Amino acid sequence: MASSADPFDLDRLAEELVAREEKSGEPVDHDLPLPLPLSHDNPYLTAPTFNVEEFLLSRVHTSLPELRTELREYMATLKEELVRLINDDYEAFISLSTDLQGEGTRLERLKFPLGDIKAQILESKDELSAIQAAIQEKLQKRAVLREEKTLLHLLLKISESMTRLESLLSITSEQESSEASNGRLIYGVEESPEDKDRANQAKHLSRVAAEYNQLLYHVNKARSERCVFVDQIQWRIDRIQSSLSSDLDHLFSTILSGLVDGTKVSEINKAKWTSDLTECLRTYDMLCLWRDAEDILRRDVVRAYVKKAIYPGALAAPPSPLVPHTPFATTAAPSFLQSIQPPRTPYTPYTALHNRTSFAPTLGLASSSPWARSLEALDDPLAKLYIQVIRFVERDLCRIMDIAERVSIKPLPAMSREKNTSVGNLSMLASQPTKSTEFHGFEIMANVVWAEIGNAIIEELGTVVFAAGRPNEFRKNHEMTQAFVRAIEVLAPSEHAVEVMRKHPVYMSFERRWQLPVYFQLRWKEIISKLEESLSVTRLDKADQGGDKNFATIQARAVWEAISACWSAEIYIPDLSHRFWRLTLQLLSRYKTWLDQALAGVDESPTKSTAYPNATKERRPDSPSGRASTPAPPTEAPSAESIAADDAVLRHCSIAMVDIRTMEVNVMSVWQEQISMLLPEYLNDDEARPGDALEHSMHNITSLLPMLASRIVSVLVRRCSEALLPVRSIPSQFRAMSNKRVPSEASYFIPTIFRPVKTYFGINTTEGPGSPLKDLVQKFAVEIFETVAERYGYYVTAMRKTEESLRRLKKGRKTTFSLFGGNAKDDEGRDEERIRTQMILDVEAFGREGEVLGVDIAQSAAFRMLDEMVHREEAEAQLQ
Repeated sequence: MASSADPFDLDRLAEELVAREEKSGEPVDHDLPLPLPLSHDNPYLTAPTFNVEEFLLSRVHTSLPELRTELREYMATLKEELVRLINDDYEAFISLSTDLQGEGTRLERLKFPLGDIKAQILESKDELSAIQAAIQEKLQKRAVLREEKTLLHLLLKISESMTRLESLLSITSEQESSEASNGRLIYGVEESPEDKDRANQAKHLSRVAAEYNQLLYHVNKARSERCVFVDQIQWRIDRIQSSLSSDLDHLFSTILSGLVDGTKVSEINKAKWTSDLTECLRTYDMLCLWRDAEDILRRDVVRAYVKKAIYPGALAAPPSPLVPHTPFATTAAPSFLQSIQPPRTPYTPYTALHNRTSFAPTLGLASSSPWARSLEALDDPLAKLYIQVIRFVERDLCRIMDIAERVSIKPLPAMSREKNTSVGNLSMLASQPTKSTEFHGFEIMANVVWAEIGNAIIEELGTVVFAAGRPNEFRKNHEMTQAFVRAIEVLAPSEHAVEVMRKHPVYMSFERRWQLPVYFQLRWKEIISKLEESLSVTRLDKADQGGDKNFATIQARAVWEAISACWSAEIYIPDLSHRFWRLTLQLLSRYKTWLDQALAGVDESPTKSTAYPNATKERRPDSPSGRASTPAPPTEAPSAESIAADDAVLRHCSIAMVDIRTMEVNVMSVWQEQISMLLPEYLNDDEARPGDALEHSMHNITSLLPMLASRIVSVLVRRCSEALLPVRSIPSQFRAMSNKRVPSEASYFIPTIFRPVKTYFGINTTEGPGSPLKDLVQKFAVEIFETVAERYGYYVTAMRKTEESLRRLKKGRKTTFSLFGGNAKDDEGRDEERIRTQMILDVEAFGREGEVLGVDIAQSAAFRMLDEMVHREEAEAQLQ
């Protein structure tokens, strides 16, 4: 009835609407929106562009007649407002037209005076322009006169400066020379610079150099003005320069002679000589005559000594002691050299030298240098010659280089002016290429010291020092020479001096004279020929006990000796590190090839094993477990030929494993202690790092270990399984026994099951093939025990099947033999009970034998199955 009275459920919808409104709590207005009347605020009417469609859509609830009525009403409103606006402004519009009457005549009267004013203004402007042009012309004339006056003053300065310099340098013209010959003074100079005191002369030349620099500045400025006067006096400027350079060179040479030869001056005056030397070097630097000073130092000091010290017979002549001058010997070494000690690394390129602990007494900086001390520890003519040269450089040149470094003008502010070079920095510079930087200043270390010494060694001693055909002598000479070069670099005043020295043509030529590829080829031939002679025999025969006991074969020992020789102090040269590194990897690859050839004759299936780390087990197709497949038990005893073959497999595989493991330990040890420290740093920055390459090479060799371990385990499993053959005859033995006593101990064959393992590892016996592998006893024993336990269970299962067959044959009898589960009380029942007891005793003894070898029988799945099998049959027999 409700549905017929309200078919659309309007009541229900109304109730729901009321409920929603009450729930929201806000009043709801149900009235329809009314459109607002048209006005000026309507957005559609005030829009820049009137849109009819939008306006009609906004009035969609209004009919057209109503809309027309609204628009007419709005239009009437607009008309009323327009009329109102016109009426409000009408009076103002009429008054404006009345006020403008007569203004045109007034404007015409104002035009007449404006023309006269404009003409007067233009006339004044022309007069001002003429006056401005005249003033500008006068100013330009004054500027020209000022420039000419300035140029004349500049020329006067140049003339005065030249006159002053000629006076200071005692340069006279022809007329002045004739007057001077009559006893007249020259420019008021009472005495020549040669008669002055040396200290005053040094300061005098410094003053002349400053004046000369000022003269050059003025001359360059005048030359930019294209003055003919400058070209006419150029010969006088050149004469001044020549005289100044000559006087400075003479003074510098005199000071050098006095400082080098200590007999010319007293000890008290040597400090003054050093001050004069500083003043001379500062003057050279002021004049940018660095190379002139270097040539004098090279000619008067270094070349004279080098000719006396380095000559073809110098190595055969007895060394003469070089006595140091007192001021230089008593000065303390710089702080950065006082703490220098030989590198404390397990191995360094100069181990043979640095490991010496007794050193001869040394001098000053040389005693603080590990390279100089290493040379002093050698009793070699070349080393003694190098020590003499180092002492000479330290005594006579170090102070000069320090002074020159301080007075030089450096273009880079970060460049050190003091002796701040450390041994660590020098070592880093030795392994890294130097960057070329433009530098103007003294380069005494490169252009003087090394240019003369290096050139003399190349020309006078080149045939002896660079003897690449004699490897031992060549390496010794190279080692001593490199120590000599490093000791010279320690004496350098700055790192920049070392960089310049290494970029010098003489240094590059010196380095090229070392025929290092030839030396490497000779060493390569020496190492490889000896190694290939040993590897020509591809048999795994144990070596004599006289050699290294860590390696089992002569071949492995030869490979290790070849690798050790590459990095030994008697052969290794740092510059050939990349070649010796490549040879090391080649030696390991060659050893892997030899192992593959030697193991090719070992006849055994390469079954994987877990007896060695990283080994994997070969899965049987039908077995989900990871255990090694269990071969079928032998049906007969092995022959003598098979026993000999198994002995050969055990011996060869054991020898190979011992050598591979020893090789891995030794190679990784020498990598950590020596090779990784000797290889250059840039090799470690490459994508293919040396350590990864070595690990890859060793992995290729150690990958043979799982295969060798599986072969050894396979042979031992087979031999251990042979001792299980008596298990099948246990029932027949107990039935044939006349004494029907209950067994109390395990069978006689149980202790012999794992005897091959003990014999192989030499446990409680004489030394066996696997004695060096005793650390793998537990890992081998676990897998052998697991496999033998499986075979043990196989024998027990086979015996059960055999007994069941016998039971079926005797099923006509009331009391039948039942090995598994029988409960008979006659003789056969007692035999079955004794057999079960014996099997339990045997299995327990079998587990104890495994525990002796370190096997955790609780973790052995095969043994648990075997133990459950024998005890389950006993329980079933008791229930029956």
